[in-house]
Amino acid sequence: MIAPEIRMGRPLLALTFGVAILLSAGNVLAEEPVKPDPASQAAARQILEATGVQGGLIVHLGCGDGRLTAALHASDSYLVQGLDTDAANVAKARKYVLDRGLYGKVTVDRLAGPRLPLIDNLANLIVAESLGDVSKAEVMRALCPGGVAYLKRGNTWEKTVEPRPTNIDEWTHYLHDSSNNAVAKDTVIGPPRGLQWVGSPRYGRHHDRMSSVSAAVSTKSRVFYIIDEGSRKSIITPPHWTLVARDAFNG
Repeated sequence: MIAPEIRMGRPLLALTFGVAILLSAGNVLAEEPVKPDPASQAAARQILEATGVQGGLIVHLGCGDGRLTAALHASDSYLVQGLDTDAANVAKARKYVLDRGLYGKVTVDRLAGPRLPLIDNLANLIVAESLGDVSKAEVMRALCPGGVAYLKRGNTWEKTVEPRPTNIDEWTHYLHDSSNNAVAKDTVIGPPRGLQWVGSPRYGRHHDRMSSVSAAVSTKSRVFYIIDEGSRKSIITPPHWTLVARDAFNG
């Protein structure tokens, strides 16, 4: 038996033998993503080549219509956030990013005030043609060690690299280093005061067995760890051990 057709706006919903079929009332429901803007693509390539940033978190201040913001997502190695003080620009940029099929990998938000909505030492690259009310010191605060500020002064782009603090140590072995003396020379570490970033998976495989994360070391602003990414439905299912490398400052 074929159920009567039900109209819901433009799409036509028909139920046939218990199967729901979505039909279009003329055009295909899912439109093709908007093609990238060539000029913005060229500008993004110039920025990435000049700064040498090959992945991580990019923040674009004064994102405008979002075309350059979207173009800075050169590959899935990048996450990009556009910020603008103008609500109309934010809406326009969000629509463009959505039409490009990039929303999630590229996000846009409104900037309110002179402080960036970023925790300390987070971004790998901050790009701005105009800082507005944001100071350069604020930009440097938000950059992770080794991160780059690429700021336009008149007709010239200036590159500034955030130096790595000398009071942050590395942890290259199970017990700090090859001496097996589990005491680092780090003077920054202390009681946790907040979260820098949250990664996946959110839960381990079991609370009463071997830890899902069996080893972790850190060097050159990277965290390397071995994790069991096997099914969390049952601990008796086979393990899936994986070596993961993340940016230590933003994941």
